[in-house]
Amino acid sequence: MNKLSFKYFTKSLTVITILVTITSENLSAQSKNPSPLHFPTPKNIDNMLFYIQRDPNTNTAIYALNYQENGKIDKKNPIKAYWIRYAEKGEKKDFSYIQRKFAYGIESKALNSEDFELQFVSYKKLPLTLKKLDSDQQYHVFVNVNQKKIQVEKIFVRIEGGSFWLPNVKYVEVTGIDVSSNKIIAERILLK
Repeated sequence: MNKLSFKYFTKSLTVITILVTITSENLSAQSKNPSPLHFPTPKNIDNMLFYIQRDPNTNTAIYALNYQENGKIDKKNPIKAYWIRYAEKGEKKDFSYIQRKFAYGIESKALNSEDFELQFVSYKKLPLTLKKLDSDQQYHVFVNVNQKKIQVEKIFVRIEGGSFWLPNVKYVEVTGIDVSSNKIIAERILLK
């Protein structure tokens, strides 16, 4: 085996090891309290920062950067949120007033010219930060969960019963990149 083949083989083996690790971590997490649903992964969404999926259906809340016509971020409302209704043929639909004001809406406060504090209207105990990174000149959303700083990619809310106004939320799972290790992680917040 020549040097080039060996180098390719080594890189391929590393990628396979990472994928097996991530898959086994995901299976382990799912087995603790799995959803009976299969959730699609949103693809090709302009300016998407992260998304939320939850029981009882596959409809997905998308949180994207909100740009003005001049190409600058809207500093009064930096996040645009809406549904991709996978349960209804992937239709894009704005949140209803009740969803925006009491459930899935997000409030923002400018921290400086490039950074914002974000809070979900329904759960203020999980402050997020929208920050433009010097490394890639892109905006990303960060959160601290279980003493880990995570660049958020998706959030899953496990709901078992309850009512429209008071769902029985078992846990919230945040998946993204651990800032300290640069590895994909999933951290749960258990709700009582």
